[in-house]
Amino acid sequence: QVQLVESGGGAVQVGASLRLSCSASGRDFIAMGWFRQAPGKEREFLATIIENGGSTRYSDSVRRRFRISRDHEKNTMDLQMNNLTPEDTAVYYCAAKRQVGTTWHYWGQGTQVTVSS
Repeated sequence: QVQLVESGGGAVQVGASLRLSCSASGRDFIAMGWFRQAPGKEREFLATIIENGGSTRYSDSVRRRFRISRDHEKNTMDLQMNNLTPEDTAVYYCAAKRQVGTTWHYWGQGTQVTVSS
């Protein structure tokens, strides 16, 4: 069983940067990813990184401002977020999947990001 714990959320002003981190216990997964859910909206995929090779994929909404990275030694995954806007306000979740497919098997508890103007 893999446990994921996010950290690094907070309240910032428009244009600021934040770096979220996800700490994983265990390595039984082939990919990790970041999602977010704003109030009244569905959960939104943001980015994913593959364990074998480190290839990444981003949603169009964040590809120019966010960067996903993985530290295998520390067993963490980060999301660097730049030039934040109020539309980025949401609870951010990290996730991991054990196998190829659309199902994400492990989820963190989420961390709140609030961007004010």
